[in-house]
Amino acid sequence: MSRTPLISSVRVLGAPAERHEEILTPEALEFIGRLDSAFADRRLEVLKERRRRCGNLASGTPLDFSRATAAVRADADWRVAPPAPGLADRRVEITGPPERRMAINALNSGAKVWMADFEDATAPTWNNVIGGQLNLLDAIERRIDFTTPEGKEYRLGADLATIMVRPRGWHLTEEHLEIDGRPLSASLVDFGLYFFHCAQRQIDAGHGPYFYLPKLENRYEARLWNDIFLLAQELLGIPRGTVRATVLIETITAAFEMEEILYELREHSAGLNAGRWDYLFSLLKTFGHRTDFQLPDRAAVTMTAPFMRAYTELLVRTCHRRGAHAIGGMAAHVPSKDPEANAAAFAKVRLDKEREAEDGFDGSWVAHPGLVPLCREVFDGVLADRPNQRERTREDVEVTAADLLSLRRIAAPPTSEGIRSNVAVALRYFDAWLRGSGAVALNGLMEDAATAEIARVQIWQWLRHDRVDRSTVIDLLDAECAALEAEDPQALALEAREVFVDSALSVQLPLFFTPEAYTRHLVRRVPAEVNA
Repeated sequence: MSRTPLISSVRVLGAPAERHEEILTPEALEFIGRLDSAFADRRLEVLKERRRRCGNLASGTPLDFSRATAAVRADADWRVAPPAPGLADRRVEITGPPERRMAINALNSGAKVWMADFEDATAPTWNNVIGGQLNLLDAIERRIDFTTPEGKEYRLGADLATIMVRPRGWHLTEEHLEIDGRPLSASLVDFGLYFFHCAQRQIDAGHGPYFYLPKLENRYEARLWNDIFLLAQELLGIPRGTVRATVLIETITAAFEMEEILYELREHSAGLNAGRWDYLFSLLKTFGHRTDFQLPDRAAVTMTAPFMRAYTELLVRTCHRRGAHAIGGMAAHVPSKDPEANAAAFAKVRLDKEREAEDGFDGSWVAHPGLVPLCREVFDGVLADRPNQRERTREDVEVTAADLLSLRRIAAPPTSEGIRSNVAVALRYFDAWLRGSGAVALNGLMEDAATAEIARVQIWQWLRHDRVDRSTVIDLLDAECAALEAEDPQALALEAREVFVDSALSVQLPLFFTPEAYTRHLVRRVPAEVNA
């Protein structure tokens, strides 16, 4: 790597901790500083364009497939890169934060892929961010282990999942790393530190640096990531096209640009993923001011709703037409000790995975190792010894803009239980997040930030359209705060309540709860002169 000096240097403001120096080396800081110098302005343009487009859509501009890129969609000849080593068979993927014990369990789970999630499943405390990087490095070096206070040991087995890393989204910063007096992009920090330390190690191990890209809204954001991949590979002398990335189609605007996103990333593309909560969150965040975009209780909005079917079937058709993998959504159930509850939960998961496999998806997500065998069994039944079903091009699928936006067909007023559930789940998630946990078991489900986002935006929308009284929500919030404090004396109930009020009860809906909550509650900085 070239060692010509940076115009500016990266300063570490986070408190030092054990082994942090292994990640925050001068060379690694120089690398992420170079990425920032090259792409900081474009990141700001991305955020500016998001705000502009959001304003236009709120003002009545129709959302449709772009005429400017019609030629890309009409050209039947282009394809994405072939699957990279370790990514041909993705029939079961497990997701979770890069926390040490969870990492070992995920890698040993029998899943084909582990998505190490620095975004929705990680509360971005400084120790979580750098500790997660250490855990990934240790896992790749096969030196990761963990022993509980009770003496239970966790060690890596022989057959491990392929690692993919999900960095934080463009809307987030890392305030413990500073350049020119401003924080670095959290996306570039998470990507850059992993890439610097692990890209060549992964190549040497027979895989490569693989990523999931969250919350992209259009083709320009995909192009930005592609250019980052090109520069990162160039700086470290890694062959062009070694990186692979799967894009989560979890925003409504991205659903209208699936082919364009694949096209921009084609030499680095590993397909697309279809989620649920973040996609619904994006719909309400974009159109929540409109009376024709009101959803019923979130639990009632399944992947079989007509507009969700349109979205998932379009995704499979788009991916397979271009030779890319289509990966299905999350099964969030956490197995319990109650056999009847387990049987009911597993039956629901089985139906969901059967639908995905029959629709043509090449694999799907689970949040708990206990669900890996079930998901694998379902996809084995469809795939048999094939690694995927990308040959199923689903030419029968025809999806219009109206199909993707037809929410009114399932519109219904909220129920009292739906309102209470959203308040309770959001409050408890905020409490856990403030205490450093981004993946939280609540009511038998493993929840992450996406759950809190859809829960709080539904409350905001129901208040805006007079579906619930503010006083009712406040009463429920206070009751849940009291219950939370009774359940756990260590709970940060008042801080969690503050996050809820700021993100769900304000006149203007914050686009995400995380940026403000991060700055106000999670940032603990101790200046240290560590320069690139």
